[in-house]
Amino acid sequence: MKTNFFTGLFIAIIIIHTHSCQVPQSEKQSLIFYSYAENADQVHYLVPMVESIRTFAGKFSDAEIWVYIPSEIIKLDTSTIERLNSLNVEVREIEVPEEAGWFFLSGKVYAAALAESEAEGKTDILVFLNYDTVVLEELNEFILPENKKLGYRPVMHKNVGLLYSEPLDSFWRRIYEIMSVDESRLFPMITPADEDTIRPYFNAGLLVVRPDAEILRKWIDYYEKLYQDTILKKMCEQDISKRIFLHQTALTGAIMNHFDGEDILQLSDQVNFPIFFREQFGAKKDFHDITGVVTFRHESYFRNPDLDWEKKITGPKEKIDWIKVHLIAE
Repeated sequence: MKTNFFTGLFIAIIIIHTHSCQVPQSEKQSLIFYSYAENADQVHYLVPMVESIRTFAGKFSDAEIWVYIPSEIIKLDTSTIERLNSLNVEVREIEVPEEAGWFFLSGKVYAAALAESEAEGKTDILVFLNYDTVVLEELNEFILPENKKLGYRPVMHKNVGLLYSEPLDSFWRRIYEIMSVDESRLFPMITPADEDTIRPYFNAGLLVVRPDAEILRKWIDYYEKLYQDTILKKMCEQDISKRIFLHQTALTGAIMNHFDGEDILQLSDQVNFPIFFREQFGAKKDFHDITGVVTFRHESYFRNPDLDWEKKITGPKEKIDWIKVHLIAE
């Protein structure tokens, strides 16, 4: 199968690269950021994401930033790539197997595995920020305690997930079967948007990992098992939400299978804050106050914001002014 050949080659490159890129402990960085964009709109939003790091991330403002972008997009958007380079961003190419490309956001999984392999030996902490992230404070939460291998946030709302009290549906039953998830290891999570108690379902839009734990490389293994399954593919053909979020279910299985509860840390509600989420997707409460927010996700809201958004948002004036300058389209 074409995908198996690609995966074998991909893993071989990772192994060779990992052994050739070890650096002395004294030269290790405390933290490296990476992100991924798969089209021109997402590449556009990488610029304010990076600018926010350089402006507000404090002692991490000069950290290395890698962005993974398909080669054809790099060639089409040279001006934005030049702007990223001027901000000391390293732009790296990523390719996605054709079979995986039918599913949404597959590139995020392949970029994650590649970034983790390239970061091993160079940093103790690797941070993934989705392209629509803005940093507003120093990221001290991201320096994980010694005994933690992963910092995470729950999904914003239940979506294709399940309430903790609900029985397995056919979709999640198949996922658990393929990934051999032990249900005795499950624990409740609370969604930020609706405060629903759900089965474990990890947000793939922000991850803080120790590269040597290899969880992002395990993610790709599980993801390929899922998207190659004919039963799941049929379900995804019938429900576009499942097709969009299959990658996130694979992340959940990888974490549940390879980490114990004491290995992982739920980051605070001020991280991955879903600004204006209620206006875009519905929620039980507003997300307007950015006071104390460390990072927020805007889901491209500011491309065409509500006319009264400035009346709704509250928080430090200089940060609201920054949003106006860097996120509002001219």
